[in-house]
Amino acid sequence: MNDRMKSGIAVVTGAGGGLGRALALELVARGMRVVALGRRREGIEETAAMAPEGAVEVLQVDVADAGAVREGLREVSEEVPITLLINNAAVYPRRDFLDETPESFMDTVAINLGGMVNCSHAALEGMVEVGFGRIMNVSTFADLAPLSASSGYAVSKGAARILSRAMIADLADRFPDIVINDWMPGMLATKMGVAHGLDPAQSARWGAALALWHDPALTGSVFEQDREILPPRGLKGRIKDAVLMRRQSPRVILP
Repeated sequence: MNDRMKSGIAVVTGAGGGLGRALALELVARGMRVVALGRRREGIEETAAMAPEGAVEVLQVDVADAGAVREGLREVSEEVPITLLINNAAVYPRRDFLDETPESFMDTVAINLGGMVNCSHAALEGMVEVGFGRIMNVSTFADLAPLSASSGYAVSKGAARILSRAMIADLADRFPDIVINDWMPGMLATKMGVAHGLDPAQSARWGAALALWHDPALTGSVFEQDREILPPRGLKGRIKDAVLMRRQSPRVILP
């Protein structure tokens, strides 16, 4: 782990249970001080109680509330800077589009996309000041082939991947040491996942290792579980690779 990363704090959103809790505890096990951010005080306090005393600070905030997020993150970073943000908070209402209202649909967007905007913007205040930081967005391919009763989730999570690329377009050249990328944990055995899914503790080992991997070459990359998903190559690129006998190999997370 980068020593500069370890000198700051990690903020994990949606840390009151499931993958967020597992990520917070795994980061603590790897030597990070963690802020567990969530809407339910009971959940984030349970997360803090599972860690060594003082290792996890709780921050009760609704990520959809931009003002509360900004104020909360400024408060927790007064003495120690935020060096890592994991945007994990999300909801999955499982409502048919005809059962949605425009208001309920946009409530989902406000959390899944708006929460990422609010938390990233607030964390970047300090990161751009020093030119260093790490943002990992927990992502999904739900927008490519949406399941039934998932319109709000699919749209908001797909837009969140676009947000990652948009932030990179604005920041990468000026702040190369602020590393931003997407990670997809896969189907998990959580309330938002499936009963036969992957243990979130196992997934968190990959996620924490990737989040603490501070390498500018990771900016813009997409990882699924423990390995990188390479971007598609066009015909010219494939021909050039064949002529040069060059083969791209996906990077693998070493937990």
